[in-house]
Amino acid sequence: MRKRAAVLLVAAVLLSGCAVFAPSCGYGQLKRYETSFLDVFDTVTYVKGYALSEEAFRKDADAVHETLVKYHRLYDIYHTYDGIANLKTVNDRAGTEPVRVDREILDLLLFARSVSEETGGAVDVTLGAVLSLWHEAREYAAAHPGDAYVPSGEALREAARHTGFGLLEIDEEAGTVFLTDPDARLDVGALAKGFATARAAEQAPAGMLLSVGGNVAATGPKPDGTPWVVGVVDPDGGEGYTHTLEIGRTSVVTSGDYQRYFTAGGIRYHHIIDPDTGYPSRRWKAVTVIAGDSGIGDALSTALFILGREAGEKLLLLHGAEGMWVGQDGTEYFSDGFPAYIRDQ
Repeated sequence: MRKRAAVLLVAAVLLSGCAVFAPSCGYGQLKRYETSFLDVFDTVTYVKGYALSEEAFRKDADAVHETLVKYHRLYDIYHTYDGIANLKTVNDRAGTEPVRVDREILDLLLFARSVSEETGGAVDVTLGAVLSLWHEAREYAAAHPGDAYVPSGEALREAARHTGFGLLEIDEEAGTVFLTDPDARLDVGALAKGFATARAAEQAPAGMLLSVGGNVAATGPKPDGTPWVVGVVDPDGGEGYTHTLEIGRTSVVTSGDYQRYFTAGGIRYHHIIDPDTGYPSRRWKAVTVIAGDSGIGDALSTALFILGREAGEKLLLLHGAEGMWVGQDGTEYFSDGFPAYIRDQ
């Protein structure tokens, strides 16, 4: 785990030019502040908001940070922490014994089971045995780019034998989690970051904007009632954004093939694995979801990236969410309500 980076705290001005807002600006004496840190979910986190003083903003931002650190440690599958039974503990004791865990882990896994059922298994946190093979290949490629390899079909098929929610026992009354297969592993990368972001947003004051590695959650509009503006990254790596969106109390999550990938034999292999094939999904280039809850948004962005558009539309309707798909040829497709959020029309 990397140590917490020095916090950058900057008082920023609005595009309107007001820095210290008079009553005529509708804010009282509020200023806009921003902070960032690097020690949760292996990504950069930004917190933006308005407060009467730097001290007041820092207090709120520190509370967000503490919440995210807590969830990061609980959901970590790679590191252990003193006094904490986390998901790595559950994986380490697979096939051996149930692990008593905090309620936050039970809530995540119950949510994950529900999502798996809704998506027909497209989002499956028990896919860890398969995902670990791709993780190892990606790590090896980063260290030895000229000698990158792809997991063999035989290895992937063998790993797939150790997946499925039938191998995961969740006992809410006892507060325990147990992987009954010693070779089964949990990997919650498809939804843990969004789930944690949603919980942090629930505890944050109104009018803040959180961005946890691109999982964006607004706890309400700015103090004057205007929306926050967030960008949708160009999946082709171009400068700027394909679209800018205006959001109030909602979240925006994007999944794409340009994130966490490696190249072997001239082919790029990204991190979003289709459970049906064991290989990276090639259906879409990127998917963006707007949802009231960042956990739902995170799960749906993964599901929609793997599934066909018709199945994705049904999931969006089920959760009152909106989506945008980018095809491999760059064509954009939208759910009915998505264009209403686009600012740059």
